Amino acid sequence: MSKKLSSMSQTHGKVETYQPTTLDQIWGDSGLSKYGTMEEDVYANQLKDMNKADLQAHATKVGLVPVDDRERLTKRLMHEFKLYVSAYRHPAAKATAKTPVSPEVAKILSEGR
Repeated sequence: MSKKLSSMSQTHGKVETYQPTTLDQIWGDSGLSKYGTMEEDVYANQLKDMNKADLQAHATKVGLVPVDDRERLTKRLMHEFKLYVSAYRHPAAKATAKTPVSPEVAKILSEGR
């Protein structure tokens, strides 16, 4: 997903290419349906702005059992969010070039049979 240089305010120089891991991704799902964002700092701010009742309702919505301790619930929600994002953004596999094995190395490796 390359962007125009004029529309960016900051860049790290890497081309981010992610390999689709689900059928939803292949069909064009951006992953925003569950949490509304894929950015950790944005989600942390959303959690910070919620009151305790909203936080517990959100936990139920994303499939967690709400607990009474706000700090513990927030940590658990952040953990689940990170797992979701990391599973959704699986990096594309790099093509590795196979180097030919010398006859001497092949002989050594065949001794273990």
